[in-house]
Amino acid sequence: MPSLEDELFPSTPGKFKIDRGHTNMNRQFQRCFASTSTMFLWALFLIALTASYLSFQSFVDSGNRYITASWGGIQWEKQIRNSAHIQRPAGMSVLVTGAAGFVGSHVSLALKKRGDGVVGLDNFNNYYDPSLKKARESLLNRQGIVVVEGDLNDAALLAKLFDVVAFTHVLHLAAQAGVRYAMENPGSYVHSNVAGLVSLLEICKSADPQPAIVWASSSSVYGLNENAPFSESDRTDRPASLYAATKKAGEEITHTYNHIYGLSITGLRFFTVYGPWGRPDMAYFSFTRNILQGKTITIYRGKNKADLARDFTYIDDIVKGCLGSLDTSGESTGSGGKKRGPAPYRNFNLGNTSPVKVPTLVNILEKHLRMKAKRKIVEMPGNGDVPFTHANISLAQREFGYKPTTDLQTGLKKFVRWYLSYYGYNPKDVQ
Repeated sequence: MPSLEDELFPSTPGKFKIDRGHTNMNRQFQRCFASTSTMFLWALFLIALTASYLSFQSFVDSGNRYITASWGGIQWEKQIRNSAHIQRPAGMSVLVTGAAGFVGSHVSLALKKRGDGVVGLDNFNNYYDPSLKKARESLLNRQGIVVVEGDLNDAALLAKLFDVVAFTHVLHLAAQAGVRYAMENPGSYVHSNVAGLVSLLEICKSADPQPAIVWASSSSVYGLNENAPFSESDRTDRPASLYAATKKAGEEITHTYNHIYGLSITGLRFFTVYGPWGRPDMAYFSFTRNILQGKTITIYRGKNKADLARDFTYIDDIVKGCLGSLDTSGESTGSGGKKRGPAPYRNFNLGNTSPVKVPTLVNILEKHLRMKAKRKIVEMPGNGDVPFTHANISLAQREFGYKPTTDLQTGLKKFVRWYLSYYGYNPKDVQ
């Protein structure tokens, strides 16, 4: 469909219907331009036409600026400050990116519940159903948490947020997730996971005071590592997917900003997080949906028909790990982009330490749904998935007492109960 500008100023001129010969037409034009007054009128017409176009273009541009600049103003700033208000002694004011996401919404609520100030940022993209993100946002709004809709690469927005609030901490959870989707849309991973991260670090390095940063890396950085369980000291230079590569790049980038600018940075390597309000692209979520709809689920196998296994970690345990990381993050040592001394730089595994095979996961879902799955077993394609994950969490245990307490049986029961309720099934059908 053509734009309004295209309709007013078509790129292809209309055709004139000429009834007389070419010579007669020339004589008409010669008579038309013969007098000085006529040429002057033509000049005025052209000037007026040009001025009208420029005025219209200015209107279009100003309209675009109005549409994209949906933040700002006295009332907006007041809402942001209220959301960031700290309500406990020695509390923190936290900017949570990806606040309408799975982990982000849960951690935001936990921070607010204990009296910390929270401001969210999310671009509400359509990688999965945005209505689920909006529903999470509603939960946050009811607790007094404002979620600003915007992109990490919008430097003006980030600068404005830091101008309104002197954040003590940043919990950076926004990212383009998913291993397989990277083969379809690789640019989105660079945009969010690399460029977006750098944009955020640039704002943080120049802030005065600088905030401490906790951010979501991924267990995917271990890539083709075969040591088990995965330890923070293991190799992470052999990523198996573009997603993993962008997360590994993030660890290198954050180390650079820590070294040069004195930013306190903690990276969290999450291991297959699941639970209520989860991501629809995750296997446990899509399995549940397809089982309820009577559709076939695809279960991958690795080499030699070995079942894939994952260190499934319940969301409440991940939340505790995020809070512990924030509480022990230490302080950044820079000011206005200048480093005054060394600052903490840490990476932690946050997992459950008990890998479960995917067919066992399906068995548990069948039990809680009281339905049998239609299974299709296929060989794992070369799409970036790895055969197993297994977290060594001893470092996180030592540093901030991280201790997961929810097994897969219990966690999936809670997820299924939420799923049945949220999507309009009868919650009583769960065992």
